[in-house]
Amino acid sequence: MTLAIIGCGNPNRSDDGVGPEIISRLRGEELPSEIKLFDAGTDGMGVMYQARGASHLIILDARAPEKEPGAIYEVPGDLLEAVPPNSFNLHDFRWDHALYAGRQIYGEEFPEHVKVLLIEAESLDMGIGLTAAVATAADKAAERVRGLAQEFADGVWA
Repeated sequence: MTLAIIGCGNPNRSDDGVGPEIISRLRGEELPSEIKLFDAGTDGMGVMYQARGASHLIILDARAPEKEPGAIYEVPGDLLEAVPPNSFNLHDFRWDHALYAGRQIYGEEFPEHVKVLLIEAESLDMGIGLTAAVATAADKAAERVRGLAQEFADGVWA
């Protein structure tokens, strides 16, 4: 059993870089060998490839700003799976498409247990660095990921 933790987003668009930022923070920690960290950036296909073979998956990404910057939403992956658009442009293939396509293509080799943590952005403008609200939320989301990783290691997250 393996847990893949994948951060998604573009760090050149302010808070959109929260997924890769959380992965960067977690890389500085000692994690069990069954836990793999990946920065997928904006590569939806990369999400699908890196998730293959894992039994459990956590995806970290920003959510479009609406009303509460820094709010964290934890959603079961099956609720967010989306059929990919009929397109030849790989930029149209996002992680939500990867969840659907990976399950269709890889079957039992694709994670059965998927959680998605979405952090509501304050700004998606061009620029490097997170806003204060999202930086604080990144700390909280990293703590939640540590908790899920512990549940995985203890065999509780099934």
